Amino acid sequence: MDLLDLRKEIDDIDNQLIPLLMKRMDISSQVAEYKVKRGIPVLNEEREQQILDNVAEKCGDKGEIIKTVFAATMDASRALQHKIIGGGQELRDQINEALKNENTLTAKGGCVACQGVEGAYSGVTANKIFPDAEIKFYKQFEDVFEAVNKGDAVYGVIPVENSTAGSVHESYDLIMKYRFYVVGAYDLKIDHCLCAKEGTKYEDISNVYSHPQALSQCNNFLKNFDFTGVNYSNTAAAAKYVAESPANNIAVICSETAAKKYGLKILKRNIQNNNNNTTRFIVISKKLVIDENAQKISLIFSVAHKTGSLYRILGRFSMAGLNLTKLESRPIENSDFSYYFYVDILGNVKDEKTLDLICALSDELPDFEFLGNFNEVK
Repeated sequence: MDLLDLRKEIDDIDNQLIPLLMKRMDISSQVAEYKVKRGIPVLNEEREQQILDNVAEKCGDKGEIIKTVFAATMDASRALQHKIIGGGQELRDQINEALKNENTLTAKGGCVACQGVEGAYSGVTANKIFPDAEIKFYKQFEDVFEAVNKGDAVYGVIPVENSTAGSVHESYDLIMKYRFYVVGAYDLKIDHCLCAKEGTKYEDISNVYSHPQALSQCNNFLKNFDFTGVNYSNTAAAAKYVAESPANNIAVICSETAAKKYGLKILKRNIQNNNNNTTRFIVISKKLVIDENAQKISLIFSVAHKTGSLYRILGRFSMAGLNLTKLESRPIENSDFSYYFYVDILGNVKDEKTLDLICALSDELPDFEFLGNFNEVK
């Protein structure tokens, strides 16, 4: 039997499967209507597991493969039931209410919180997003979250990811902790400069101060000149420190803005490894604001600590035609190797399928948080 004959056999089997699967979905719809009348939840984990275990037992050495097929079928069936029942009503109401309200980011009557000091990249970004707002600087990232939490700031602007150095894990840990809404994002092109006090010579420099992310983004340059990178809380704060230090053998990696602010001489520009070096900043808020043209959704969730759990959830996004652009895992505090997952997907909650999926997951998952639907300015 040649390949064409084998493929014809597969096609014949698929043609037999299609009406059976269609019939299964029709019956799932009837099950949903039954559950609606009696207030029964869509997900019955015990029954699903019994079915999968039974499949594995019947299929011998192909059990795990066939289980995957059945699991996907049950996920699709459950998605259909959620659509009929209208799951996640509390979240659905919250999102619909936000869509009715003013959807423009404005800090009118308040200020915007950033980490660092004047000249920091966070401040530059905040000024681009909120050109008329008062910007307040705080020493630590958590101080920014606390400022928003206490109402001292309407919004906070924090970095979450760099195209060269990757994720800012501290930011994601704080997002997991505070569960504030993400209401905006901005991608800032980062051009790092090597700066020092007037009179400092290249050959005399031994230590270069900056934030760990900036040092990582410029590590090729540092290696070439055998400079030692020294971690500092923020690039602009490092610039301020170098400007005020009596030492003449230190330098800083910072922005041109910070160099001018603290009277430093720029020894070399564009020292980052990647000329397209970009940092993504997000805007955090205690109030949910959804722009009608929003194109990115952020979520946090955890899954059962068993084989295939994450795979099946990610399959649900694919089933809804949604593209994941970010998946970040962070350990759950005081747990035994369990994780929260932070996900960014492209989509808008005004799309019915997207809203249905998010609301369904809010019902099904042990810990789920809708962080927001927002625009990302590039």
